[in-house]
Amino acid sequence: MYSEDKRLDKMKAFLMFGFVPLLAFAAVVVIPFAVGVYMTFTQTDGGAITSKFVGVVNYAQAFTDPLFWKSMGFTLEYVVWSLVLTNVVAFLLALLVTSGIKGQNFFRLGFFTPNLIGGIILGFVWQFMFSRVLVQIGSVLGIEPLSTTLLGDPDKAFWALLIVGVWQNSGYMMIIYIAGLQGIDKSVLEAASIDGAGAWRQLIGVRIPLMMSAFTISLFLTLQRSFMVYDTNLSLTQGGPFRSTELISMHVYNEAFKSFNYGVGQAKAIVLFAVVALIAIIQVSVMKRMEVES
Repeated sequence: MYSEDKRLDKMKAFLMFGFVPLLAFAAVVVIPFAVGVYMTFTQTDGGAITSKFVGVVNYAQAFTDPLFWKSMGFTLEYVVWSLVLTNVVAFLLALLVTSGIKGQNFFRLGFFTPNLIGGIILGFVWQFMFSRVLVQIGSVLGIEPLSTTLLGDPDKAFWALLIVGVWQNSGYMMIIYIAGLQGIDKSVLEAASIDGAGAWRQLIGVRIPLMMSAFTISLFLTLQRSFMVYDTNLSLTQGGPFRSTELISMHVYNEAFKSFNYGVGQAKAIVLFAVVALIAIIQVSVMKRMEVES
């Protein structure tokens, strides 16, 4: 009797706290993903899921599309630079605002604020900066590289996208690094100081190894955000000039909803998912092995 009551209580607890989240997760993630995978093997007009099975035709078209690989390569280059610059800037900002400088809370708020601004608005603000403000400054001061808009040249537009991405994300990653720095046991730093380790030696030999979990999280989030960039790409360059700055998320969207190739677009989205998942698993596995405890 006692065991039956206990089992009934567990069932009630699961229905109250576990069933609803699982149902919501299945409704908004699992089922749409499964339907999406199914659509890649069918010919669909986007309005309904047809039963016309076409095999791997959509995947074949995706893999043989040179624009898809061009966009994927451009995105990988963007992700690598974004991964490095965002986390270097975020870590330096975290060191700055935890150093005890006057007004450090104000600086924390200021550096985090760009993360609160929507990507569309952010893109239009920086579009004005790159197309008007910097051009005006370059013309007045005679700085040739700034006398024309950065968004009109494919190479310069890449760096414009990167600047906006780093500016938007570094404040968010800074918060994670601040938590990592403040989580280090003070006694470990005091012991290192007694042993004669200076500030630089403490940073390299003590602080960074002990906050490796913060690097794992920040690198993972930067990776995910960089692959999924769409809004700033849309508002800043719209993929131009001549689709030269079309990141992979925009390419997939354009394939599905502008070219109306829903099956091929969905197949490209699945390939993108596989690439991101593989890179993320490798990154987390490697970083987890580097984590140490104080």
